[in-house]
Amino acid sequence: MPSLCRANEIYLAPDSISPIMKTRNLLLFFLLIPISYSAFAQKIEEKNIKAHIKVLADDAMKGRQTGSEGERMAMEYIKKQFTELKLSADGEKNSFEQPFPFKGGTHGTGSEGTAHNVIAYLNNQADKTIIIGAHFDHLGLGENGSSLDANPQGKIHNGADDNASGVAGVIELARYFSKNKIKEKSNFLFICFSGEELGLFGSKYFTEHPTVDLGSVNYMINMDMIGRLNPTTKSVSVSGTGTSPVWEPALKSISGTQLSIKTDSAGVGPSDHTSFYLKNIPVLHFFTGSHSDYHKPSDDWDKINYAGEKEVLELIVTLIEKIDHEPKLTFLETKNKSMNSARSFKVTLGIMPSYTSDSSGLLVDGVTDGRPAQKAGIETGDIITQIGEYPIQDIQNYMEVLGKFEKGQTVPVKVKRKAEEITLRVTF
Repeated sequence: MPSLCRANEIYLAPDSISPIMKTRNLLLFFLLIPISYSAFAQKIEEKNIKAHIKVLADDAMKGRQTGSEGERMAMEYIKKQFTELKLSADGEKNSFEQPFPFKGGTHGTGSEGTAHNVIAYLNNQADKTIIIGAHFDHLGLGENGSSLDANPQGKIHNGADDNASGVAGVIELARYFSKNKIKEKSNFLFICFSGEELGLFGSKYFTEHPTVDLGSVNYMINMDMIGRLNPTTKSVSVSGTGTSPVWEPALKSISGTQLSIKTDSAGVGPSDHTSFYLKNIPVLHFFTGSHSDYHKPSDDWDKINYAGEKEVLELIVTLIEKIDHEPKLTFLETKNKSMNSARSFKVTLGIMPSYTSDSSGLLVDGVTDGRPAQKAGIETGDIITQIGEYPIQDIQNYMEVLGKFEKGQTVPVKVKRKAEEITLRVTF
């Protein structure tokens, strides 16, 4: 793991000071970090994105596990940013906080606790509202069963990409739209959710206890893992495009002008936009792809592509401003094929599939130590073209094929590695 950032070296208290005082000193430091909010800023600032992620993904927050002291420290930092932007508090009791109950542990089998969403409102005196959200919780010390590290217990999972990158995006878009001289014809609700890693707890709670009339919500934009844009392909995955007839033509008109956009129509997926789709609200989920650091202690701030995240946020701004004069969006149900396929899994390879690749086959973005793919010799960058007798064309096809195999079964797997085709034997 990378060493602590310089700020920690300066501000960490000596061992003679009590743990409570250490936490207070660290929290005071985080709240005093200066972020530049120019009154005339109308552009996305890379330096702001980096400053936010470095704080949220610092070791001092201990991985921001739902309901933990680290989560509360992150919440205080987010609240401070919303306060400096002079946004209205839209949580409970005239605060930015929306507390909610949750059960920890694997699959909600642990003890009960309280976590918090952080909610801010920008009132543009409009009749419709755009929700922009991301989750700020992560895996803590790797004890909830979701880590992909071989021996995760006791290791800080900082979650710089997952999902400090999304939270930094929420804060920076809040700055952009609150400082924009030409006001959009929509209000904005900025929400940072907790409990996502345990099962979308925070976003589900919000949609069941909304602080605005959900009937006035035009659409919801979710940012989960937007910090690792591939600088070569510059491809971003946008899912939920089937939830309104506006999305595909709007995205097509701007694809390639800034980034290459790969779309997926499904409204249901493994992130917080799902909670809003289930309330018949059009959604989009922005995602720059999986990688070998996903759900591991190595997902740290120094691996973020900050210039790339700036481009993703600029793309979102372009989209919002492009459809700003449109009437309220029409909601459409989608087939959600990807989630149906996932339910049929009997085995797993232990890879991070690429969601943004246009290659024929399945591009491997990461390989988990100790799992079937790694044991068989599959490497990051390989393209899986066949499993057993079944050709693999794309990720949907891959998920369907996995359901055909049993645990303990050994099958040949063909991969394309650069110019060479290799056959490996995988035991599930």
